[in-house]
Amino acid sequence: MKKYFEFEKLGTSYKTESVAGLTTFLAMAYILIVNPLMLSLASVGDYPDALRMDQGAVFTATALSAAIGCLVMGLYAKYPIALAPGMGLNAFFGYTVVLTMGIPWQTALAGVLVSGLIFIALTLTGLREKIINSIPAELKYAVGAGIGLFITFIGFQNAGVIVGDDAVLVGLGDLTAGNTLLAIFGLIVTVVLMVRGFKGGIFFGIVITAVVGMIFGLIDKPEAIVSAVPPSLEPTFGAAFAHLGDIFTIEMLVVILTFLFVDFFDTAGTLVAVANQAGLMKDNKLPRAGKALFADSTATVAGAILGTSTTTSYIESSAGVAAGGRTGFASVVTALLFILSLWFFPLLSVITEPVTAPALIIVGVLMVSALGKIKWDNFEIAVPAFLTIIVMPLSYSIATGIAAGFVFYPITMIMKGRAKEIHPVMYGLFVIFILYFVFLVE
Repeated sequence: MKKYFEFEKLGTSYKTESVAGLTTFLAMAYILIVNPLMLSLASVGDYPDALRMDQGAVFTATALSAAIGCLVMGLYAKYPIALAPGMGLNAFFGYTVVLTMGIPWQTALAGVLVSGLIFIALTLTGLREKIINSIPAELKYAVGAGIGLFITFIGFQNAGVIVGDDAVLVGLGDLTAGNTLLAIFGLIVTVVLMVRGFKGGIFFGIVITAVVGMIFGLIDKPEAIVSAVPPSLEPTFGAAFAHLGDIFTIEMLVVILTFLFVDFFDTAGTLVAVANQAGLMKDNKLPRAGKALFADSTATVAGAILGTSTTTSYIESSAGVAAGGRTGFASVVTALLFILSLWFFPLLSVITEPVTAPALIIVGVLMVSALGKIKWDNFEIAVPAFLTIIVMPLSYSIATGIAAGFVFYPITMIMKGRAKEIHPVMYGLFVIFILYFVFLVE
């Protein structure tokens, strides 16, 4: 095992890698709590049961898809990078695709499955790099920042800080309400933990908030801590296959492109950032990049079959690297912890919307850091980037934000006399997103 993971060459040990794997798990364990709530739409009013995914099944799918992704990444690509259903993509799945666009969650899973298969094909053929290079960096940064604002908006809604207002669409909620005060307390606690550099700050912020909620009677105490059997996958397993025939529409084409697009750049950015932090980059290139991308896309396919949104590489892996992780053994440890978590589903009953709201807000803060990388003094770049960012939360749709930016980019660049800098792929996306807007109007 030591030889396979090159412990001696990388100057590490079983103890160091195990601690790193545990640290990464604690830093991202909040997804076990947040993802089932996001996909089951537990925080969104009285919608028909047909729109809701089974929370227990999504919990199991989340844990298993994360475990599968971590194992493939650790054993095959040998990187200390963990995977799980991605934040932002789960919001797009639940709030945009299902609620706003009215697409059944089974069809949305089919879209995730197809995007994962396309990702695998692009990785194996080497086309992935060409497509990434065709899209300007500023638009990539804008997408990340826009998703951050969108997730933060959802967090404030779940907290009751922001509520609907007939006069101005949205306004400030009742800050003296019990659940809102609990969410504000949780936000303060999480911020303090993060500022102090506490490993797993988001996860422990959720735990502390839930405990305080139970103490003050805002949350019912769990009936059990451990269950004898994990929740069944039966409600979601294989649903993607049954609805593959429903994906052949312009609407679903945009959905699949969005799943693919966001996963593309989220994965690329995470892999480079974590590998660079671990000192694993060679000549500014990522060794075994193809294997790492294959692990990511395989996890997405597995997750879609099990019943969850796109699985992707987590930037929280940097916490494990900071703890000394240098090899894939750390990811294997993280995978085992995700498997172990399957038996702790009863604890999910104490995790309500106000408890998870601070996590959404903090994740949003982390994502909007991309704003600083955009060249705001270039107006032809600033306009499409700004529209991408602002339209996401205002339209409650990640896809619509991407569409707005990608439609305006060729227009502003051509008017500036920079038409030669526009890649042909961008013209193709321009046409697709124009059809997307036309389709929505109809």
